[in-house]
Parts: sequence; structure tokens; C-alpha cells
Amino acid sequence: MVSWYALYTRHQHEKIVALALSGKGVEVFVPLYTSVRRWKDRNKKLQLPLFPGYVFMQNPENRWQPILATPGVHSVVGFGGRPTEIPISEIEAVRRVVGGSFGAEPHPFLKCGDQVRVTAGPLQGLEGLLLRKKSLWKLLVSVDMLQRSVAVEIDATMVERISSFRPEVPRSQSTSRLSGFENVA
Repeated sequence: MVSWYALYTRHQHEKIVALALSGKGVEVFVPLYTSVRRWKDRNKKLQLPLFPGYVFMQNPENRWQPILATPGVHSVVGFGGRPTEIPISEIEAVRRVVGGSFGAEPHPFLKCGDQVRVTAGPLQGLEGLLLRKKSLWKLLVSVDMLQRSVAVEIDATMVERISSFRPEVPRSQSTSRLSGFENVA
């Protein structure tokens, strides 16, 4: 069975590595997308890698020495010192996306539960948790003191993951702080 792997390359060496590996008889895949770059005097369409710094390749014989000796190859992506296979279904999904006229472009990897910040639109600057309900993305904004939240539909391309971790107040501390205010309302 033929397996797919990812190679980590030097900065902006994806196409060079793919060309060199193809010359060695290795099947490679570098998904590209079209980006328009604007300069003061002109616009230019560029074909850029969808996954910067990575080249996908098949290695049916698991011969790593000639591959790792290829100029521009930094390492094989793996875990525990061993190359990790990429499921064929994921490679085929990427091929279908870039093969069609869908306007694919890179996007940060987000998953449900990520703390995010809205980067554009009327909610720009707002922070919350990213949730998914059926096929819709939702931004969950919470009022911790009241232990209540509100969810609003959001375009996932308009958010960025927040790298800083905000520790939560343990439930026992938050209720003890509020105990003196329970009869105010």
C-alpha cells in the first residue's frame, strides 16, 4: 500500500523541493492557491503554497535517505522520531478543494472550544469561544460573574485564535464572591 507523508521544507522552498523529488521519481503534491499581491504600481497574481513550508509525498518503499538529502528538505513530519502517515482521505479532500473553482485559501486551524478574537466586521475585537452547531460557527460570549452566555453566528474566516490562556475562576470562589450580593436584586 502506498502511504502519504509530509515533509517540512526550508522557507519558500516548497516548489523547489517538489521539483527535485519529482526528478528522483517520487510522487509529490504541493497544493497551490492564487493570491493577488498589490504593489504601488501594479497587481500581480501569484501561485502560493496552501500549506507554507510543507510538501506532501508518497514513499512506497520507505527509503528516507535520498529524500532527506534533497536540498531544501528540513525533516519528515512525524511523532516520536517516526514518520507519520497522512490519511489518503485527507490528501484527496485537499486535492478536490484545490482542483475545483472554490477559491481555496489558507486559514488557521481552529477547533471547537478555541478562544478566538473577531478580526473584521461589526464585532471586530470581540473575544469568545468558538462553537459549532450543525454547519454553523458560533461565537460564545460569556459573563462569568452571572454564569450566562450568548452565542452569535460568525464567519469562521473572520476570527483568529488567541494564544494567551485566560485561567478561569474556580466555581467555589466565584459563588463565594457573589454570596453577599444575592439579595440585592
